Amino acid sequence: MDSGAIRRRLAVGLAVLTASGLIAVAAPTQAQAADATRCEGRKVRTYPFPTGTLYVYRKQGHVCAIVLPRRPGREQTMTVSVQAYRAMRVTDEGQYTRRAGPVTVHAGQRCVWVKGRVGSGSVSKGWILC
Repeated sequence: MDSGAIRRRLAVGLAVLTASGLIAVAAPTQAQAADATRCEGRKVRTYPFPTGTLYVYRKQGHVCAIVLPRRPGREQTMTVSVQAYRAMRVTDEGQYTRRAGPVTVHAGQRCVWVKGRVGSGSVSKGWILC
């Protein structure tokens, strides 16, 4: 093999190595961006209702809620809210096609009240996770 062929093979190998390194660096960033639209933690409650489902998650004293419609794709009014006992309610309300939320509160060991609405259907749970 002549020196020109060796250089070409080294250049191709270096290019492949550089590209794989860039992909490895970019992949976690894309995964974090996708996770920002979902709640972190362990799913602790699921509340189905006629037009959707309310999901409640908990992680290290934080409670997060998200509402998914039964029929995603068309724009409709959706609301999700979480309120820790003796604290302000956090709400996400608007015209969405796929989900409302996530909304997160720091509850510590306090009870929380969660509500969800999709179109004309809704669910409201009393003080939970006490």
